[in-house]
Amino acid sequence: MVSEEEHLERLDAFLVRHYPKFSRVKLQRAIAAKNVRVDGQQAKSSTRIKREQKVEFLPPQSEPECTIPEDIPLNILYEDDHLVAINKPPSMVVHPAKGHWSGTLTAALAFHFQQLSTIGGATRPGIVHRLDRDTSGVILVAKSDTAHINLASQFEKRVVEKEYFAIVSPAPNHDRDIIDKPIGAHPYQREKKAIRIGHSTSRSASSFFEVIERYQGFASVRVKPKTGRTHQIRVHMAHIGCSVLCDRLYSGRAKLQLNDLTRNSEDQMTLLERQALHARNIKFKHPVDGRDMSISAPIPDDIEKTEQAIQKHRALT
Repeated sequence: MVSEEEHLERLDAFLVRHYPKFSRVKLQRAIAAKNVRVDGQQAKSSTRIKREQKVEFLPPQSEPECTIPEDIPLNILYEDDHLVAINKPPSMVVHPAKGHWSGTLTAALAFHFQQLSTIGGATRPGIVHRLDRDTSGVILVAKSDTAHINLASQFEKRVVEKEYFAIVSPAPNHDRDIIDKPIGAHPYQREKKAIRIGHSTSRSASSFFEVIERYQGFASVRVKPKTGRTHQIRVHMAHIGCSVLCDRLYSGRAKLQLNDLTRNSEDQMTLLERQALHARNIKFKHPVDGRDMSISAPIPDDIEKTEQAIQKHRALT
């Protein structure tokens, strides 16, 4: 029940006071997920509650206290005493989250490596940055706290250079351009992000893209994000009308079949069932000796075969 002292307090601030073990962000997500009611009605984080109102709260599912190692094969691109670079496959979640408590990259790391940084907490050993579940490619992992702090600083200062390969549809109007649009929470879909100008959740975001090859209705592009917002490339490419192919959230297409290219109903072979986005290369300074590092992950078979099919059936004439 809302007390006299809490009259006209924001709902999210009220919950933070009563449930200090949950972060403000988690509580705001619980509100957005409709797990909080005020006098039986749905409310927003910014709702001003009033004295004697009844607030009902369904706490979010607790995370495991530590990472449980799992014998999951890893494709190691580079390793030394301080860091390791992994070629993450699609469909693998980086760290435990609601609905994905097992089969994660951190579970595999905990099994294969005796030493990992602890700065990320017990459920995120070694994790300095992340990739979306269905984005494949190179990801850096810190073995020591010293390496973690240095790498995190490089990401924060935006001196890490990341290059992604993507297939988009349709092809962009320009051969190259910079998309400089802030990204924030989607107005009504919790799992999505959106271009939000002047919103409280908005953060600056900038992505450079360049067309590698054009096809009828498609293009292969390289993208170099200057910032590292959640879903940044996917949101930015969708914003200019050239969504990443098979992006379930932002393209409206979950998979690509051969008959989508040939127009022949008998061609039922599925070419792609995840977003055509791959972290191809990352450049940074070694966190201990300072030497220039450049690590690449080859284009995976599913994306390569998809582009080959597009080249064959949708080449420009």
